[in-house]
Amino acid sequence: MSKIGLFEKIFSKYAVDKATASYFNTLTAYQPQFTTFNGGIYEALLCRASIHTFANHCSKLKVEVMGNDKGLKNILSVRPNPWQTTSQFLYRLATILENDTTAFIVPILDSADMRIRGLFPVKPANVTVKEYRGEEYIQFLFPTGKTAMVESKYVGTLTKFQYNDDLFGSGNKPMYPTIRMIDTQDQGIVEGVKSNAAIRFMATLAGVFKKKDIEEARKTFAETNLQNNDTGVMMFDEKFRDVKQITSNPAYIDDKQMQQIKNNVYSYFGTNEAVLMNTFDEGQWNAYYEGKVEPFAIQVSEVITTMLYTLRELAYGNKVVLSSNRLEYASNETKINVVTQLFDRGMMTKNQGLEVFNMPPVEDGDKFYIRKEYAELDKLNEAQGLEAQNPYQEGEKNAKKSGEGVPNNAGDPSSEGETN
Repeated sequence: MSKIGLFEKIFSKYAVDKATASYFNTLTAYQPQFTTFNGGIYEALLCRASIHTFANHCSKLKVEVMGNDKGLKNILSVRPNPWQTTSQFLYRLATILENDTTAFIVPILDSADMRIRGLFPVKPANVTVKEYRGEEYIQFLFPTGKTAMVESKYVGTLTKFQYNDDLFGSGNKPMYPTIRMIDTQDQGIVEGVKSNAAIRFMATLAGVFKKKDIEEARKTFAETNLQNNDTGVMMFDEKFRDVKQITSNPAYIDDKQMQQIKNNVYSYFGTNEAVLMNTFDEGQWNAYYEGKVEPFAIQVSEVITTMLYTLRELAYGNKVVLSSNRLEYASNETKINVVTQLFDRGMMTKNQGLEVFNMPPVEDGDKFYIRKEYAELDKLNEAQGLEAQNPYQEGEKNAKKSGEGVPNNAGDPSSEGETN
């Protein structure tokens, strides 16, 4: 009985003869190929912290499906696949993108009607673009040795630092020198601690002794002068000479150099210490969101939308949007001001306002309201429940009341005599 794992559950529906597939040529690469880099970036403490912070904030993005496909709404908003929640899906996707500068989303097909029933972020060891029967395919090679080919129009591809390759990102090679400096500094600290905890004194024995006698003399000297000595005075007999204290001076990177290393990491990953330590204010958060989180949200929205919908379906307004409550980190004063202004103008519902303050929604709270005094200038009386002030209508009303004015048959020649 063959084992069924994650690979079989995701890729078993894609039946392609890999042997007859040929390489797909791009403009910049004869054989477009992408290889992930194991270790390095994610193994450095500061780099991992930067990636985790970014992925953590991305996991809080809200996935909204615009259209009438209720099935997709339920899938993407809560559980995009049987093994991940939406927040876990976004966290993994953001982490892969930061580490590999290229991330892939593969659709999970229903065995009955071959419709898309879920999405999964894959992390292959190697990716090759091939052509099969006139169609472009993505061939994945996983660390387990298993391969799968999926039609490229169904694969979502996210990239960053895309320059040399037409399809994939350029990798994190510029970060390697900084990582080596971080590793060297960490090793230097470890070795310095070891050195400080090792030899303290050096002494020469006055004579030639057997190995056993040397070990006994060393033990006696340490017990007498180093371990049980609370006077601060060292005493020894003529058996020892040239007793010298050894001062260890391990070399460390100074504060300025260490800060420069940190700045290299911060600038590369578009973050700062306030974001990493969760001490940012609303201004710092808005800058981080606009420069880092929002571009990710836009790219994921566009990639998933093109995966799920045809051009015809897109024309009917179907799309996937990732949004975030940016007021979550604003001050209470800012929240109150924004919610009040948007609610009064009919741009925010009661439940949306409650969400800003992390409060649960209420029943019938999804309606839009607007203050009555907000109206078009020529409809102010109507908005206030008054009759329209038309000068011609007013004149006609006054004429009827006084019995004067223009007679009903004015302008009719046949009635002129009667009038006279």
